[in-house]
Amino acid sequence: MIAKLTGVGKEYQVGDQTIVALKPVDLEIHEGQLVLIIGPSGSGKTTLLSLLGCVIYPSYGQLYVNDLFVNELSQKQLASLRLNTIGFVFQSFNLIAPLNAMDNVLMPLQLKGISNNTAKKMAEDALNLVGMLDRKKSLPKQLSGGQQQRVAIARALVTDPKLILCDEPTASLDASSISTVMNELVALAKQGKAVCVVTHDPRLISYADRVIKVDGGQATEIAKEGLTNTFSVH
Repeated sequence: MIAKLTGVGKEYQVGDQTIVALKPVDLEIHEGQLVLIIGPSGSGKTTLLSLLGCVIYPSYGQLYVNDLFVNELSQKQLASLRLNTIGFVFQSFNLIAPLNAMDNVLMPLQLKGISNNTAKKMAEDALNLVGMLDRKKSLPKQLSGGQQQRVAIARALVTDPKLILCDEPTASLDASSISTVMNELVALAKQGKAVCVVTHDPRLISYADRVIKVDGGQATEIAKEGLTNTFSVH
C-alpha cells in the first residue's frame, strides 16, 4: 500500500462561505494497480489527485503516503516526498519548450543532485521505455501530442517513483495516441507501480484495475464489471 486516506476531505474558505471540494473519503492505493478516478469537471477528482500527490494538505482526516503522515509534514518534507516518491503526468504535458526531450527528462534528476553521467543513463533508459529514445534531441514543438505525452511519462518515471499520478493524460490526444499512452501506463502498473489516472472519459475504464467515481465532492469506489459501455458522467 503506497497511500491511505482515512476520512480525508478538503474545504476552502471563500469570504464567509465554506466550499467543500472533497467530502470525507476512505481509500487505499496499492502498488501494481491502475486506479481510474473519473467524474465530471468540478467534481473533486483533481482535489483527490492533489491530496494523493501531496500538493495540498487535507482539511481533516488522516493521509499517509509511503508510510509518512502527510498532515504533519513541513512544506520542505512534502517537496522531498513528491520528488522521491511521486511522478506527475499533466494534461498539458508541461514540457519546457526550449529544452529537448532528453533535457526535459533530466530535470528531476538534476534536482536530486545525481551526477551527470548517471543521470544521462537513467534519462535514456526512461525514454527508451516509452519508445522515444530516437527523439531525445527533439524539441517539444517538433513532437506530436502523443509523443510529448510519452516524454512527459518518461520524465515522471525517471526517478523510479512508487506512485504515478496522471491528470487527464489523454485529453489532448487522438484515439491512437490514447491507446499507446494508456497501454504504457497499464504496463507500468504491471511492473509494480501504483498508477492513478484522473479523467472524465469513460473509454478509459477498460484499462483500469479499479474505478473511483467522484461526483459533487463525493468519492466512491464502484465495480468495474459492465461499466465500460454504460458509465456516463454529466
